[in-house]
Amino acid sequence: MPEQRATFVPVVGVGLASGTLAAVAASKPWVVDTSLSAGSDPLGLVADAGEMPLALALSLVVLACWGVLLVTRGMVRRVVAVLALLVSVGLAITVVVGLFTLPDQVLAAVPEGASLSEEATVTSVTGWAWAAAVAAVVSVVATTLAVWWVRHWPEMGSRYDAPGGAGDEAPPEDPSSLDLWKSIDEGRDPTV
Repeated sequence: MPEQRATFVPVVGVGLASGTLAAVAASKPWVVDTSLSAGSDPLGLVADAGEMPLALALSLVVLACWGVLLVTRGMVRRVVAVLALLVSVGLAITVVVGLFTLPDQVLAAVPEGASLSEEATVTSVTGWAWAAAVAAVVSVVATTLAVWWVRHWPEMGSRYDAPGGAGDEAPPEDPSSLDLWKSIDEGRDPTV
């Protein structure tokens, strides 16, 4: 078993890279109609039917989880790692569902009477769909490793926490703006 502290940078790097690739791939059409003539889809309905917006949302949540893992400690960090794993599994399921359902959605979106360059409508899965599939699988692996090893990874120190903890002193009381105006009315200079 490798030293678990040494796994921090590679696992987080792979997780961020796979989340980024999944987000980019999910923002592109996964299935296109190759038989539709140019100008036959002026509203972009066929192109929109080949996209999977849920995959984009899930990949952005995975990226957000990686960001939270970098700045949290303790139980919150473990819970976020589990959440990242669950969302990554959801992303992988979404990609599989998209690969099976998007071709039919594209076919259904072809407008009646559209001019086709071939006799029948032909759909094609783009490379973005396969990139999303690879990114989803790598994301599941990276988040699984994060769940296993997150307890042993380095954490940010408490000096980066917001002030206001139990050990902090209360800040000195500043006079309210009303008190400042009253002192000016009485002829005192509040700046001295």
